[in-house]
Parts: sequence; structure tokens; C-alpha cells
Amino acid sequence: RVLHRASPWRRPSSTSKSSIAKSMLHKSTGTMKYSAPTLFLALAAFSASVGDVAGFGTSDVVTRRDAFASVLAGSVAIPAILVAAPDEAEAFANKISDKYDDRPKRRGPKPKDLGVAKRVDMVGDEYTGLKNCGPAPNCFCSTDDPEDEPEHYIPEWSWPKGYDQEKALAELEQVISVYKPGQGNIDGGGFEIQKVDAKSAGYIYVQFEALKNGYIDDLEFAVVPGKEGVQVRSSSRVGYLDFGVNAKRLNYLAKALREKGWVAEGVDLKTHVDYATQNGLA
Repeated sequence: RVLHRASPWRRPSSTSKSSIAKSMLHKSTGTMKYSAPTLFLALAAFSASVGDVAGFGTSDVVTRRDAFASVLAGSVAIPAILVAAPDEAEAFANKISDKYDDRPKRRGPKPKDLGVAKRVDMVGDEYTGLKNCGPAPNCFCSTDDPEDEPEHYIPEWSWPKGYDQEKALAELEQVISVYKPGQGNIDGGGFEIQKVDAKSAGYIYVQFEALKNGYIDDLEFAVVPGKEGVQVRSSSRVGYLDFGVNAKRLNYLAKALREKGWVAEGVDLKTHVDYATQNGLA
């Protein structure tokens, strides 16, 4: 099959092939910037829409191989949806090691429905709060009913007497900021506080990364109108099991807050038997 073009288009010269190859490699590691599936999708999307890119029309012809070479060379733009999703994103600055930087990372897409919102729980009742967990044993939250979701539920965390929302969220942010990547052999890829609104919304959002494979977990704290304390949600993006990661993270932070006078219950594996069993923790 061939692709037609109306406007002049320069065929990549033989002398440009080495520069094309180099542009596909990371300077530091010499590994590919994009995986084979990503490049395949780029070619497929480009080929499908190439008639609209750079004014291709119906006069001369250009082979699909030439079109793909020009995409790699940078003479024609890859669709933005693909450019925005390379295999590797920026790593967190507080990761504990560079040892696995050359490994492909499976960070997973950021959930689009994070934050406090009007929702429907698993039994069809409406509520306002953080997203519930779903069936996979890789998440805990305090916004759902413990009778409906006993394996995923943990109680909200309550700040000390005399605190207001702003002071409580500021202290919570401080505790998170000194979290130790690698504790309990988890979160070695580091973490980053993505959003803090202590005064008005009463919300904190943090991302944590696994060292080897780059899995990202999302941790949220929210003060929800009409509910006591701080609602908590920690969840994995990729996979079905978490092998105890979310429990370890919550327990570490809960312990640090209890030392400051908070009432902060973590994950007790004795009361979350199914989670412990499926993740090999029992």
C-alpha cells in the first residue's frame, strides 16, 4: 500500500539513518526510548491519519516505510496522544537507587476520577467522598461502609483535639514529606506530593513508585463535609495484587501520626484476612 501526498516531501537520505537511530535511544543508557508496541501504535495512528498531517493529498506517492522513517526523524509529527506517553516518565527525585533505570516501567495511567466527588457505592447508594476500591485486593479506603466493604475499609484518621482542618492537613503533609522511600522494602522509586489544599478543599494527593517496575500507587487524604476526620484512600494502578504494599504504606504513616496524637488506625491483617491471604501475607 502507498500513501499519496500533494505537497513536496523530502525522502530521508541515507546519511540521516544513523541520526534517526540515535534519536530513538536514551543518551545515558543506550536503550530504546519507545517500546515496540508504542512504535507500532505510532505507525498505525500516523498511517491512518497521514492524509491530514503535513498536507498529504493525491498527487505523488510515498511508501509507508518512508512515512514511518520521517516520523522517527522528526520531519513529521507523531499524533500528540502518542508523544505524550513515552515508556519512561521522569522518576521521582527521592528514589533510593538508579540500579533499575534501564528497565521498562509500568506506571499505568493516572485515574481520572480521583478527588472528592458525588459517587455511587457498590450497593447503589449515593455518597460524596473519595473513590471506592472495587474488588481487587490492592486498595484501602475509608469512604465506604465497613459492612459493604470490610476487606477494603479502614476508619478515617482523626486529628488531635484543638486542631482545625488547616492545621491538621499541614501536619499530615509534613508527616508525608519525611516518608522514607524503601521502608518495608516498598516505594523504592520514591514519592511526590502532587497536590495540597489544606485550607479550602482539605485535600492531599501523593504518588508513590515501586523501584524495579515503576508501578505507581495513588494515595489521597480528604476532609469530606458531613464526615468526621480525614478520609483515606491508597490504591495500586496496575495489577490485581499489591503484595502488602498499600498496607505497609498506610501503617507507616498511621504510626507516625499516632505519635503526634492522632487517632489513626492502619491495616490489621487479622481483620483483613482475604487481603492477607491473596497477597501471601497470612
